[in-house]
Amino acid sequence: MSRRADLLGKTRRALAVGSSGIGQRIAQHAYRSTGAADLLFNLDLEDLLVEVPAELPVPSMRPERGRPLRIGWVTTPPAAGSGGHTTLFRIVEALEAAGHGCVLFLYDKHGLDVARLTSVIRENWPGMAAEIRDARAGIADIDAVVATSWESAHVIVKYAHSPMRRLYFIQDYEPFFYGQGAEHEFAAMTYRLPFRRIALGEMLDGMIREQTGLASDVVPFGCDSAVYHLPAVGTVRSGIVFYCRPETPRRGYQLACLTLMVFHRRHPDQEIHVYGAPPRGLSIPITFHGRLSTSALNELYGRTIAGLAMSFTNITLVAEEMLAAGNIPVVNDNPLAGLVLPNPHVRWAEPSAAALADALSTAVTADDLAGRAAAAAASVVGRSWTPTQDAVVRIIIEEVTGA
Repeated sequence: MSRRADLLGKTRRALAVGSSGIGQRIAQHAYRSTGAADLLFNLDLEDLLVEVPAELPVPSMRPERGRPLRIGWVTTPPAAGSGGHTTLFRIVEALEAAGHGCVLFLYDKHGLDVARLTSVIRENWPGMAAEIRDARAGIADIDAVVATSWESAHVIVKYAHSPMRRLYFIQDYEPFFYGQGAEHEFAAMTYRLPFRRIALGEMLDGMIREQTGLASDVVPFGCDSAVYHLPAVGTVRSGIVFYCRPETPRRGYQLACLTLMVFHRRHPDQEIHVYGAPPRGLSIPITFHGRLSTSALNELYGRTIAGLAMSFTNITLVAEEMLAAGNIPVVNDNPLAGLVLPNPHVRWAEPSAAALADALSTAVTADDLAGRAAAAAASVVGRSWTPTQDAVVRIIIEEVTGA
């Protein structure tokens, strides 16, 4: 091909993709050439385990029952609105309410500004009084430490050298965050560590059993039905809602986009509301709301008919929050999912665009929308995170004291 023809071809492709497409291609080239993907792997190579230790040091004696304990939690730096951190910090608050002290050991291979992060945590989770430290400075002066992700499990083995009890609060089957490769294996090996595992819900426990043959303590999912509730009487519902997370594979973004496109062709009169991150490449009309507070999100759920609530590594909290507001969640089916959310108002669908769109269509064309919404909300009235908090606190105390 001549240089002239090559240049003309490149010009035609540039005109076809437009300025945004050109920007994406430049960014992609820079991403690959600079090794920017390494930033997403949040562990130094020196902090990765090279094997699964058979045992780790534990205290020779257990503390007297009734003595206030000191519990450490290893986690990534939280950002405002993080659902996983919010669930975790609910447990921390429950331990503190029971008279125990907690320490958050934060890990970031790029370095930490502990003072700034302390300010972020105090502002967004004011009910929690835990001390905040850098995990790489050492994990010590505690009775027990709790891993909260596969990365943090590696960090505990690396930086917690003194005798202590070790537990693992698991919210997702994290090896499925990745393709079959190194990251998958680094995550999977953490379930074989000599930690006491606490699985959030029966679906997650089942996934761990299927993949490893190992059992875990199971604690129930919660729902904050005091925050999510029915709207004012007379509110007219229309349209559907979708929580958008393009950068999180377990949220099924491309599948969701295809589902919404199929749904829109069938129901062009139904408004499609999107919140979270901006969608990309979705060539149908949508109303984008950005990040929403819980009150604004409850209002949005309360005036829409149904919502797309997908997750492939555990049930998403979004599904039950939608129910509490009278919104009918459409959830990707899984043989174990019904164990966690045995609710007759959830519409389960196989993870294909046609099946998910069918479920959304059935929801928006159903008769007596107000009655169905009221019944859905009534099915979760009184649900809270208290049973989850109580169960995790009991397990931690039991592990530390042996009682």
